[in-house]
Amino acid sequence: MIRTVESEPHVSAPVLAAYRYCEAVTGQQARNFAYGIRLLPTPKRRAMSALYAFSRRVDDIGDGALTGEVKAARLDDTRALLTRIREDAIDEDDTDPVGVALAHAARTFPIPLDGLDELIDGVLMDVRGETYETWDDLKRYCRCVAGAIGRLSLGVFGTEPGARDAERAPEYADTLGLALQLTNILRDVREDAEGGRTYLPSDDLAKFGCSAGFAGPTPPHGSDFAGLVHFEVRRARALFAEGYQLLPMLDRRSGACVAAMAGIYRRLLDRIERDPEAVLRGRVSLPGREKAYVAVRGLSGLDTRHVSRRTVRRRV
Repeated sequence: MIRTVESEPHVSAPVLAAYRYCEAVTGQQARNFAYGIRLLPTPKRRAMSALYAFSRRVDDIGDGALTGEVKAARLDDTRALLTRIREDAIDEDDTDPVGVALAHAARTFPIPLDGLDELIDGVLMDVRGETYETWDDLKRYCRCVAGAIGRLSLGVFGTEPGARDAERAPEYADTLGLALQLTNILRDVREDAEGGRTYLPSDDLAKFGCSAGFAGPTPPHGSDFAGLVHFEVRRARALFAEGYQLLPMLDRRSGACVAAMAGIYRRLLDRIERDPEAVLRGRVSLPGREKAYVAVRGLSGLDTRHVSRRTVRRRV
């Protein structure tokens, strides 16, 4: 069983200011993520915003216009900050609010900070321009940049006392991260291509005649682009189905947070499946009212109860 702290002692003014900074970053740059963490109690919401702000910094380095050498140096600096956090060497009056907030979160919750090292490793793969021949190759990248985030988040959420199969919770959190990342890859296929990146496995691209890439708003001539998208959608759905087994292991509000974030991405997947070429024309997104509905659905526990019933039927 993984335990977390549901309440916290008095938080000093400098730490509160650091958390407010991280929450502002989260609200401005991660609207899908922000819809989920709003459902958490304050200590968990703050900790999740600190995790996001650190992760955002790492991602921004990888996505920026700097040279590969400079990016690698800045990632080294970020890893050094993580080492200071791990060693509890960040003072409350440190000038880096993300470091202050994450250090406090790591003292409050059993966050497996090694997951942030994995994130940095994954972004270094981007900096080096790595491509992926098979799904197993891509899965290694996805585990670094998204599966690790799932496991880090679980350190904040914890599992409910007596939850069945709780020892598998990190595995399911990791798998949900993979599902979200594969959905991101499908949604951003055109944007990534314009940035010179290809994430979908080259084996899959060749199978559906898409090896020429996605430089324009229409699929490569003679390709079965819809077939490729539907193939990857089925893979993502299987990952969601497995990862959703995490939900009954969480307390109500943590489960609601996960269900809301995953639910938004599952609906994005539905839209992509209905109109595969939409991802070549622009970014597919959900309107705010639909995200709000998904958040309310998560808070109601409908997804958790559905997964619990399905698990019971399987065991019977």
